[in-house]
Amino acid sequence: MSTSSVHRYEDPRGANWLVFAGVLLMMNGILNAIYGIAAVTTSVFFDPKPEFIFGDLTLWGWINILVGAGQLFAALSIWRGGQFGRLFGILAGSIGAFAALLSFGGAPLWSASVLSIDVLLIYALVRYGGQHQHV
Repeated sequence: MSTSSVHRYEDPRGANWLVFAGVLLMMNGILNAIYGIAAVTTSVFFDPKPEFIFGDLTLWGWINILVGAGQLFAALSIWRGGQFGRLFGILAGSIGAFAALLSFGGAPLWSASVLSIDVLLIYALVRYGGQHQHV
């Protein structure tokens, strides 16, 4: 009877969380960009008179387009590795969560979905993002 040694590749702890955080940021950036484009083009997707804490639907559309672009850039930066990607991802997720809270009056379910994605990706980046690894 022979015993063969099997070499198993082990992922560094949390590498999958970083990939997941990058995917969440990419998805959230795309969702924010779609939300922003729909708001700027005065789509019938929204309530005709939404109540926001400040500003109007067009202002929040542009804010969401900018936040979405920042989140897309942060996702690419996370996948590239390094501390800048982690910090920029946390910042982009925090800004996205704050914007989702402030735009809750326009589309509550959409804002709650975006907020939950932001909270999950912030957790992944804070917990597993400081290991300086490429994913």
